[in-house]
Amino acid sequence: MANTQDETVIAPFTAFAFAVEIEIPDVITKACSAAFSECDGLEMTMDVKTIREGGNNGRQLRLTGALNFGQLTLKRGMTASFDLWDWFEEVQRRPRLRANAEVIVFAPGPAQKERARFILSRCLPVKLKAPPLNAKDGMVAIEELQIAYESLTRKRLSGGGA
Repeated sequence: MANTQDETVIAPFTAFAFAVEIEIPDVITKACSAAFSECDGLEMTMDVKTIREGGNNGRQLRLTGALNFGQLTLKRGMTASFDLWDWFEEVQRRPRLRANAEVIVFAPGPAQKERARFILSRCLPVKLKAPPLNAKDGMVAIEELQIAYESLTRKRLSGGGA
């Protein structure tokens, strides 16, 4: 029988309780009031360089290389808020304009305790897609935003939340 004192069971995070905060300096503090229904693309990969030592065919050295970051894809039901469209237009006028974004993962339930926070810096909108329109469906109109970011970090929460 297993000793429960030595075991630590940590419940995995759920993917349905989250918020996205986008701050665009000199334009808007919180774009869209974090009202996104889908978020994908929190990722980073590291290039690995392989070096072979002459005469040693049974071994290879692996060195770390550059980090690469994904593109964040956000989807939301289209509303009267045109914050994302304003940001996209403002970047066309001011090409150096960048935003900062945070993706917050919450615990399920009414308290919605913060479990993790991902920080994306120097974000740039790269694609903004209006929803497909079809009079036969009666579906919610979903717009999509893709954001390129220069770095991704995870903030450590106090109290063992992450």
